[in-house]
Amino acid sequence: MVNQTPKSTATALRGVAYLRRKLEAKRRRVDKRYKFYEMKNIPLDFGISTPPDLKNWSAVLGWPAKAVDALADRLVFREIRNDNFDLNGIFNMNNPDTFFDSAVLSALIASCCFVYISPDGDNFPRLQVRDGAEATGVIDPITGLLYEGYAVLDRADTGAVKLDAYFQPYKTTYYNGGGQIVAETTHKVPYPLLVPIINRPDARRPFGHSRISRACMSIVESALRTVKRSEISAEFFSFPQKYVTGISEEADVKLDRWAAAMSTLFTITAGEDTSEKPTVGQFSQQSMAPHTEQMRMWASLFAGETGLTLDDLGFPSENPAASEAIKAAHETLRLTAKKATRSFGSGFLNVGYLAACLRDGQPYRREQLYLSKPIWEPVFEPDAAALSAIGDGVGKINLAVPGYFTAERLRDITGIDPGAAAGIVTAPSAGNRPEGTA
Repeated sequence: MVNQTPKSTATALRGVAYLRRKLEAKRRRVDKRYKFYEMKNIPLDFGISTPPDLKNWSAVLGWPAKAVDALADRLVFREIRNDNFDLNGIFNMNNPDTFFDSAVLSALIASCCFVYISPDGDNFPRLQVRDGAEATGVIDPITGLLYEGYAVLDRADTGAVKLDAYFQPYKTTYYNGGGQIVAETTHKVPYPLLVPIINRPDARRPFGHSRISRACMSIVESALRTVKRSEISAEFFSFPQKYVTGISEEADVKLDRWAAAMSTLFTITAGEDTSEKPTVGQFSQQSMAPHTEQMRMWASLFAGETGLTLDDLGFPSENPAASEAIKAAHETLRLTAKKATRSFGSGFLNVGYLAACLRDGQPYRREQLYLSKPIWEPVFEPDAAALSAIGDGVGKINLAVPGYFTAERLRDITGIDPGAAAGIVTAPSAGNRPEGTA
């Protein structure tokens, strides 16, 4: 094969200074979404119904984490099929149980993450995930690879950069915190050794969209204010206010505005007629129903935005649903997951491609991987009833079209390894890796 220089070398590189500025501009947006995911966001307090002593108190709500985890937990990467370059071997040597989950979770939160590829002592590729707040680049919208990339590899406890890297085709340059070059390595990979994993890319935003959208953040902040107001109102609900009328103005019972509002005893002084006797009464007890209904409203809006159900957000239905009913209720989530597997699968294929180039020391062409396909486990695992229906359907279809449903196709539908019952581990599908000629 004739060595071919990639299109990335024909594009004028922006340089490490440009990418540093770009990362600093985008980093705050990513950090904001991580705050929502980690339940560290503090909503704006309108200051209308909050006592001064509780002004700095805020509630927490795990809906953003639920929206991300509900999708991430259903995205289970299995293997690369028709693996002519032994990409599965590279992934299996890089702790795949952690690697894929970490990349998927980070990409859903930040809209994208980056996989940093580096050689170990034996020149075997190592894969490390960097989130969208620690890496950036200039992307090729055709291949999904980068023209050039930049990543912060180490930070001090104060957040200052201790080690960063600038990635170019055939070369990676490392800098210390002062911007001085500390190392420079060359390789035979025709693209930068930094690969983006992107969630829902489009023509206008090639680096994708976050699962925690602006609508999600706005709804969660409104729900947090509702939780805070309900917590304050619960004090009135637990201890109804009482009042006393007919007390002399000379009595030392005057209260300021908040003390009067929060006290369990509210006094009204008597008029000029001092013969009037004090009268004790009690206000009607407050109801928590308005807060509950408002919270349910925010939950409905959030569920509609993320494809979840009210059961997922803490408002369970009376009767447990069957597997098919759960699947039908999560139809939007299922479609979102199928879309995510396509974009993530392309990113992981790019990771394997560059890692194979680094391992073999050969600048393979991206087109050589056109037969390799990323395979994911089913988004929804079928229950016993669904398995029975699938078995009947498979039997009838195979009678009409013999051999249509193979063991491999059946595993794609059910997620059941045909060799698991016999105690046999099914090896990933692989072909013959090309010889080390370019």
